[in-house]
Amino acid sequence: MRGGSVLLRLLLLLGAAGSAAPWDLRALRCSFSAACECDFRPDVRGLECDLALNLVGQHLVRQLVVKGVREFLQNHDPVKPLVMSFHGWTGTGKTYVSSMLVRYLFRDGVRSPYVHQFSPIVHFPHAEQIEQYKENLKSWIQGNLTNCGRSVFLFDEMDKMHPGLIDVIIPFLGPSWVVYGTNYRKAIFIFISNGGGEQINRMVLDLWYARKDREEISLQDLESAVSEAVFENPNNGFWKSGIIEEHLIDLLVPFLPLKQHHVKQCVVNELTQQGLTVQQDIIQAVADSIPYFPEEERVFSSTGCKTVSSRVTFFS
Repeated sequence: MRGGSVLLRLLLLLGAAGSAAPWDLRALRCSFSAACECDFRPDVRGLECDLALNLVGQHLVRQLVVKGVREFLQNHDPVKPLVMSFHGWTGTGKTYVSSMLVRYLFRDGVRSPYVHQFSPIVHFPHAEQIEQYKENLKSWIQGNLTNCGRSVFLFDEMDKMHPGLIDVIIPFLGPSWVVYGTNYRKAIFIFISNGGGEQINRMVLDLWYARKDREEISLQDLESAVSEAVFENPNNGFWKSGIIEEHLIDLLVPFLPLKQHHVKQCVVNELTQQGLTVQQDIIQAVADSIPYFPEEERVFSSTGCKTVSSRVTFFS
């Protein structure tokens, strides 16, 4: 009890310091208590069910994300944060899955104050200010991890990030780093990128020509080619990045190009979501209006399901 009363007095003193203190009572409590979970309410079974029902055509994503998140959360003393990198062509579900994931991790989903989203166009638009961006980003992450060790950080459009900027967060990603005053090992970092999408599409198409079923494709078929593609691209945020060199990404998650029957599933989902009658003529019309590659065989959607919503509105 004596130790508890000392801690209570310390909390009260720091709270009384007002704006002069670099943290508030909740932040200090999180720093002292390993059990502090903020509004973290993980529901991995719900995530697994939602992905199975609503994520179209991404068997690898379902397997990798559910397994990775489940194993990470089962470890009550992880040695490093969970770091995932989502790669694939536009419209294949990367942003959809990241939003779904945080919805099943936090009570308030993407609106949670512990979910932080970064866009290079919005937050880091000017290349000449990269040094200031580095300082701001590092300070922002450290401050928010001090508030809540269970924070999630989403970095969208990594293919448009200024090369070199993202490496400033390396101290928060690895197992051997110690960041003073910050319990960062329960955090989750998610990178989202179109980078590597061309390589994924090309390899999936080659496998299709070889008459290999799309659902037989494994992570091993794609992982090294995607990593090399983003690491060697000077216009990509992961160009020559220590994050890749030091193998700090736990899960590289490839999103495969979608075939026409997947697009039709997206149309059905969209009709249902909009409260419209599911009609075969509308499903076919929307699917036929989507561009596909290769141009002659029309096997894979060039835009995934990205434009399905607007096309459903047009054809309904």
